[in-house]
Amino acid sequence: MITIPSLQTTKRTFSSLLILTILSLFILGSSSTVYAQSTHTVAPGDTMYSISRRYGVSINDLIAANSLINPNFIKVGQIINIPGTDGGGTDSPTPTPAPSTPTEGRTHVVSFGQTVATIARLYGVTISDIANANQLLNINLIYVGQVLNIPGSSGSTPTTPTQPTPTPTTPTTEPPPSSNTTHTVAPGDTLGAIASRYGVTVQSIVSANGLLSANLIYVGQVLVIPGASGGGTTTPPPANPGGPVTTNGTVLGGQTHTLANPGVMKDAGMTWVKFQHKWGAGNNPADLQGRISNGHSNGLKVLLSIPGANTYPSSIDFNGYIEYLRGVASLEDPPDAIEVWNEMNIDFEWPLGQINPTSYVNNMLAPAYNAIKGANPNIMVISGAPAPTGFFGGCSGNGCDDDAYIRGMAAAGATRYMDCMGVHFNAGATSPSATTGHPADSTGHYSWYYGPMVNTYSAALGRSVPLCFTEVGYLSTNGFSGTPPAFAWASGTSVDQHAQWLAEAYRLAANDSRVTMFIVFNVDFTFFAADGDPQAGYAIIRPDGSCPACATLKAATGG
Repeated sequence: MITIPSLQTTKRTFSSLLILTILSLFILGSSSTVYAQSTHTVAPGDTMYSISRRYGVSINDLIAANSLINPNFIKVGQIINIPGTDGGGTDSPTPTPAPSTPTEGRTHVVSFGQTVATIARLYGVTISDIANANQLLNINLIYVGQVLNIPGSSGSTPTTPTQPTPTPTTPTTEPPPSSNTTHTVAPGDTLGAIASRYGVTVQSIVSANGLLSANLIYVGQVLVIPGASGGGTTTPPPANPGGPVTTNGTVLGGQTHTLANPGVMKDAGMTWVKFQHKWGAGNNPADLQGRISNGHSNGLKVLLSIPGANTYPSSIDFNGYIEYLRGVASLEDPPDAIEVWNEMNIDFEWPLGQINPTSYVNNMLAPAYNAIKGANPNIMVISGAPAPTGFFGGCSGNGCDDDAYIRGMAAAGATRYMDCMGVHFNAGATSPSATTGHPADSTGHYSWYYGPMVNTYSAALGRSVPLCFTEVGYLSTNGFSGTPPAFAWASGTSVDQHAQWLAEAYRLAANDSRVTMFIVFNVDFTFFAADGDPQAGYAIIRPDGSCPACATLKAATGG
């Protein structure tokens, strides 16, 4: 097993590994026995739908009994009153029959990445049919393992339908003017990502296409993009790592502290800037307004990455953090995207013994998504990027391999609460087209290589959401006083390779429909510790003021 160092530290203490059992979701079937009781304590993976099914009551009754303003926002540990029960509490459950399955029809077991819309298309029924047959209050809240009744179909109960005939709904709006751009929805697309790609708002796309919900789009659907120029992109262009990208659907940006070099960034083809703010108790969202407005005034869209201020934290004030994000999203000049935390799969960023993807989804990502979108639905929500590592061999109290962690996130329903999955790639020492040959690689671990890492992350999410590289960096210590021991694998990387590999990675990303954002780490950091953190060695602006990567990136974007 190996550990891929992260950029925040070069020495991380990993205590002895403890076996961590990921809490499984309830898998409900028509033969299940459920019990009546007066209260229910929300567990990881619970939804109002699953609770209503478990106790044989309607969702509307649950909402009324608990005075819920938003039935999609419940949290682990919350006590839910169960109406129509004997009031005997949780100690004396009484059997209650499960909701019946229609005599006509079959059932479908939800798998990774599926939505009500895709399931409806698989069986040739409407979304409303499925929602009504299963008493779904919110069609966006289904989970892996859930058993859905499929109305109006006959036969056995397959887990996966055999060669279904999709019947997409035809948009009710008039044909668009020929001057409008169109976009054909690809696997992993969301309206947030599409809007960002074309520089328009989510609501403008919703209005132009007569969409009932921003979450209801399907693969193959042709969307009108109002106010965008050009003929649109219906199919991703073929891979072309050797030449400039002619149809670029992946935004390019760079991370900086002070935005001291906006002209350099824009000349290199960057349209986004990333700032990181380490949140702590008592922070005021308004303090970020200056940085955001500075980015916007320089013609750049702004990504804010907001992790915690404390390393090796003992606890996290989830409510305080969520309210802070709500405040940031409510600013008069808000950011264009927010990344929710950072490297939450290791004890450097998350409390020891509490590292659990289900906890991240239920306690942070889901409520953060609801808070941000409630304040401003046009802001892209990016999940925290896990630390790329194979150290743990799975999951433990001290941490999780990123692959295992992302799979755990997906199982907990994370894809419903993000527009994009955050990714960090910062340990490459070969061409991004390579899959072998890394100086530190003895096991063929995916985290050392760009392509295998994209494949691993995309597969873990069932290709249900796009990937956003919020850190992509190559380390060259040329021009500095040595290479930190933990980064010895980068000692042979030249400045020219640093520049060429960044451009090549961007070309690969821009020609890959699974990737929608590429943030270079970093533009102009100056801190370098020969025995610790070599941040400046990742910078595209080198110590002598030159920027070889600026030229290669500019060529890659066709500039």
